[in-house]
Amino acid sequence: MPEICYKDMKYIRLKTTDPYLNLAVEEYLFRHSEDDIFMLWQNSPTVVVGKNQNAYAEVNTEYASGHGINIVRRITGGGAVYHDLGNLNYTFITSVEKAKALDYEYFTRPIIDALATLGVVATLSGRNDIEVDGKKFSGNAQFCADGRILHHGTLLFNTDVNEMSAVLRVDKEKLEYKAVKSHKSRVANLCDIIGKGIDLDGFVAIIENFVIKSMNAEPTSPPLSDEIKALTERNRSREWIFSDKRYLTSYTVTRRKKYPFGIVNLEMKLDGDIIEDIIISGDFFEGESIDGLESLIRGRRVGDLNGIDIPLYINKMTTEDLSKLMSNE
Repeated sequence: MPEICYKDMKYIRLKTTDPYLNLAVEEYLFRHSEDDIFMLWQNSPTVVVGKNQNAYAEVNTEYASGHGINIVRRITGGGAVYHDLGNLNYTFITSVEKAKALDYEYFTRPIIDALATLGVVATLSGRNDIEVDGKKFSGNAQFCADGRILHHGTLLFNTDVNEMSAVLRVDKEKLEYKAVKSHKSRVANLCDIIGKGIDLDGFVAIIENFVIKSMNAEPTSPPLSDEIKALTERNRSREWIFSDKRYLTSYTVTRRKKYPFGIVNLEMKLDGDIIEDIIISGDFFEGESIDGLESLIRGRRVGDLNGIDIPLYINKMTTEDLSKLMSNE
């Protein structure tokens, strides 16, 4: 890997927990600063989807809305991640010339070295994760343009993994590839790994001090700009998060589960979170015609079965059962 060559680095600690503003500041610095920058920041409960992802397919939007969880799109690729105040985010911004390439090891190494001072033996694993003993506590993503590289990642310290599992629609194929049963079983919080009674503020201070000393980083105030305000408003907009023409809202999903009363298989064509079409099949025992149930469901939001008597159509299946299957819970 290339030798780390950060010089005269600027260190910025964002105090706001507004995800739309934080990502706006990050993007502004990436596009307009010529400095090497290291930044630490936190978001209130938020799902951050990757540049090329379909937000409806990645996020349980109904759960997010009901639990005050923001949804925002970033400019880097990769998968959706969950942030809350138990998670610390970090950002490196530098030139392509210094970094040589989109090298994840180059950018995660300072974090791994900082964690080593706490006795945490972490490694870069797979495409973009940092792990300890097969447990992921950090996901990373990058973006390159105009000779600059933006690298950012998460550091789960004491994140609510139950909330994370509830709001993210994790691709089951990814879990099978990793040979684990659930997203929750694959992640770990650093507070449990460190086990030394260090709270989040103490953890932030350790990472901060390591960077300042080892990289000769100069603490710097966050920038102020009308463009940051404009980027913040763009980040908040539904068009940017859901409906920009670059991001298709129409897609097809399949759900399948075996119950004591039989297998239920759903094939749904969705436009955002609206069910345009649905086909229900399986080896369950039918009451009223399934065609009738499908007709009642079309046009509703995913998981919304209010007023439909599900056992009337699928013997022994509850409304909650079908709602959870539709929402992939």
